[in-house]
Amino acid sequence: MARVKRGMIHLKKRSNMRKRAKGFLWGRKKNIKQMHIAVIKSGVQAYKGRKLKKRDYRAVHTIKVNAGARAEGLSYSKFIDALHKKGIELDRKSLSVLADKFPVIFKQIVAAVK
Repeated sequence: MARVKRGMIHLKKRSNMRKRAKGFLWGRKKNIKQMHIAVIKSGVQAYKGRKLKKRDYRAVHTIKVNAGARAEGLSYSKFIDALHKKGIELDRKSLSVLADKFPVIFKQIVAAVK
């Protein structure tokens, strides 16, 4: 059976890992064992961060809608409840854009809900 030589594959894996570890501090970008652990952990944290980002943006949208609703004399919870009762199906992201960038249109929505 012929001998399988994998030197190029080995070097390619290491160079790819070095690219992913670029910018890490101290031995985490030089030592292969530490680099491997750091790259795996950073991937885990990046995955978590992508999930947390959605949660954070939803909180930002809620804050913007609340600020716009309070300017019109309604609390956030009463405003959302009135929207559901009137059958106006706008999500929080679009409401926050309207409250932030287009306050005249947001005032019309609040007036329709009151």
